Amino acid sequence: MIRVFPALLLVLCALLLASPLRAAIDLYQFDNTEQQDRFHRLTEELRCPKCQNQSIADSDAEIARDMRERTARMIREGRSDQEVVNFFVDRYGDFVSYRPPVNERTAILWMGPLGLLLLGVLAIVLLVRRASRRAELEEDDQP
Repeated sequence: MIRVFPALLLVLCALLLASPLRAAIDLYQFDNTEQQDRFHRLTEELRCPKCQNQSIADSDAEIARDMRERTARMIREGRSDQEVVNFFVDRYGDFVSYRPPVNERTAILWMGPLGLLLLGVLAIVLLVRRASRRAELEEDDQP
C-alpha cells in the first residue's frame, strides 16, 4: 500500500494539471460534416488580429475565440464562405485574410515577390556579364 500511494498521487497530479488543457478546446455543433469542414477551412484561412501570424484556429487569444464562435454561428445560419470572410475583412481589414484581394492597397503584397525575383535575376545577369568581360580583358592582356 505504501508503494501504491506515490504512484496514485502522481497520477492524480497529472490529471489535475491536464484538466485546464481540456477546458481550452472549443466544441462547435454543426448540422453536417460539410459545415464542420467549412468551419475548419475558414478558421485556418482567417488570421488572428491580435497575434502576429496565427490563424484563428491556432490562436488562444480571446478575439480569436470570438471570431471562431462568430464563424460557427454564421455557418449554421447558412452564410457562404465569402460572406464570412467579408464580414471579418470589413471589421478588421485585409490583414485578417491570408489571401487578401488584389487592389491598390495590397498590390505590393502580390507584386513584391515577383519584383524581387526579377531584381535578383537582373543582378545575376549583370554579375555574370561583368565577370565574363574581366575574363576577356585578362585573356587579351596576356601575350
